[in-house]
Amino acid sequence: MAISWTAAQKQRLRELNTTPNLQERIFSDIQERNKTFHSTEQLLVKQSKQRLLTMRNIHRRPALCKLEIMLANVLIKNGFVQVVTPIILAKNLLAKMSITAKHSLFKQVFWVSESKCLRPMLAPNLYYLLRELVRLWEKPIRIFEIGPCFRKDSGGSYHLNEFTMLNLVELGLSEEEESQRLGELATIVMNTADIRKYQLIPNQCEVYGETIDIVSDIEVGSGVVGPHILDAQWGIVDPWVGIGFGLERLVMVKEGYQNIQRVGRALVYLDGVRLNI
Repeated sequence: MAISWTAAQKQRLRELNTTPNLQERIFSDIQERNKTFHSTEQLLVKQSKQRLLTMRNIHRRPALCKLEIMLANVLIKNGFVQVVTPIILAKNLLAKMSITAKHSLFKQVFWVSESKCLRPMLAPNLYYLLRELVRLWEKPIRIFEIGPCFRKDSGGSYHLNEFTMLNLVELGLSEEEESQRLGELATIVMNTADIRKYQLIPNQCEVYGETIDIVSDIEVGSGVVGPHILDAQWGIVDPWVGIGFGLERLVMVKEGYQNIQRVGRALVYLDGVRLNI
């Protein structure tokens, strides 16, 4: 008779980040199953404690924070300027992105007042800055921001209500350069995240329409080229290319985690390690 893990055993193994194949393992009898669970749990707990010890004595910074710093340094070396914009966003800025009460994303917004919300994306603020910077700087203009965004997502292994975005945009290219440049910028970010296997796949987005997704088993980023129909709302007329990356997803892929909760802002995890070990 084929025997699988108990529900409690399977949950425990999932918490300790064992492989999907092991989570689905079948045994010939209960004794074999329980013996395997005991030895596997001991090994995974030992590995988890070692990771926490390494963090305390060597890294002293979670993988998500390390990635933020690495990406900022690499982008600055590539001519980008880092910006920091408000986390509380005016309702009218969302409307300029076509996100009104009729839009599906509107229901996912965390409202702090009738006219203010926690930003669900970085794009409105970056558009706002570009509108000012085209008067002040020579082209091309390259800016990026790394910071928290908030959406009432449906949950699951790949979604967080509070997550970290990197948005980078380069304005002032020729339209002939845009597709190649999008690929170059994706390569810079993916190499910095130490993710070598990925694809650029055309897709559709609720806000931007046609996009190019960066996919490594899961979608980790999405790129757009302009001129775009939204540009007129912001007075932008120059060709541009931009990409948004979810940093937690980048870390999740790099570390081989099955649950994005491990790498987000959490009280039960530290640097990917479940603390109830």
